[in-house]
Amino acid sequence: MDYDEVVQGRRSIRGYKSDPVPKELITEVIDLAGRAPSSMNTQPWHFHVVTGEPLDRIRAGNTERNLGGVPASREIRMHGAYEGVHRDRQKAIAVQLFDSMGIAWSDKQRRKDWVLRGFRQFDAPVSIVITFDKSLTDNDIAIFDCGAVVNALVNAAWSRGLGAVINGQGIMQSPVVREHAQIPDDQVIMSCVAMGFPADDFPANDVVSTRRPVEEVVSFVGFDGSSQAAGQHKRSGDNG
Repeated sequence: MDYDEVVQGRRSIRGYKSDPVPKELITEVIDLAGRAPSSMNTQPWHFHVVTGEPLDRIRAGNTERNLGGVPASREIRMHGAYEGVHRDRQKAIAVQLFDSMGIAWSDKQRRKDWVLRGFRQFDAPVSIVITFDKSLTDNDIAIFDCGAVVNALVNAAWSRGLGAVINGQGIMQSPVVREHAQIPDDQVIMSCVAMGFPADDFPANDVVSTRRPVEEVVSFVGFDGSSQAAGQHKRSGDNG
């Protein structure tokens, strides 16, 4: 694939084949993702790749604790509930996903089952837990850099025939993740990426989320001289 094909074609994958993912392929994907930019080349990220029985223990522990009412224990600051346009976009993708799966808003059991899938990291055969050094805890730039490498990770996976989804639900219970992924105490758990070969018959895998148009998100300054002219007009008005 060329770059445009990867970026335009990539989707968040929430249904996976049970086929194991070769360690060599994951290594290739991580090596490619490691070309992501970071502040002054600090590369603050670490990857903990989990599969098999350890991943099953993370799924079980995360699900049991969440259903048992244990408060979430994410190790980075959380945003809380979204509001306004951000909440609208959150609801819009939920509607797309539920429509694709034939889940009615009134069907509480199937909606709960969907949440449980998230707790289980969508039953993906591989989970990649991204961490950074605890010495950088108060450094927002390090978290920004880790976000860049996560973006590179999901795109690199897609370019190699793998699907992925960034899945904070799957690591809500950090002590469980830390224990079974064998994460050192001097690292902070930031997020995880569920990964595997996409299931061809899982309807939600075909969902393409919408994106805001360029004219809504971009402000161009100084390209046609209008901003400079406006500034000059304002200054001459001030002098008058």
